[in-house]
Amino acid sequence: MADIANLVEELSKLTVIEAADLVKQLETKWGVSAAAPVAVAAAGAAAGAAAPVEAKDTFDLILASVPADKKIAVIKVVREVKAGLGLAEAKALVEGAPKPLLEGANKADTDAAKKKLEEAGAKVEVK
Repeated sequence: MADIANLVEELSKLTVIEAADLVKQLETKWGVSAAAPVAVAAAGAAAGAAAPVEAKDTFDLILASVPADKKIAVIKVVREVKAGLGLAEAKALVEGAPKPLLEGANKADTDAAKKKLEEAGAKVEVK
């Protein structure tokens, strides 16, 4: 069996290009891939880091799309949901979808607006 300390010392002397070439040759000779274990380890680390999830208390409502035949109904709901919008602004917002409609809204307001918009025929996303 090879002396592990000598092997480590010799490998430490390799340049990055030589080390990459060594990896390719070992993958070919042994019929394995060095990328798969790295990806699995990275995915496991990411999953572990994302475990403590905080409850979200503000939401953004995005007007994703509006069918042409539902545009007028959606414009009315947009004006209802976003107070202070004039007809021209609401029309521009609907025609420019996808656009943010509510930003930093609480859950109740977001859910109510989403329900109204979906009933009018719009497709919305909550982020």
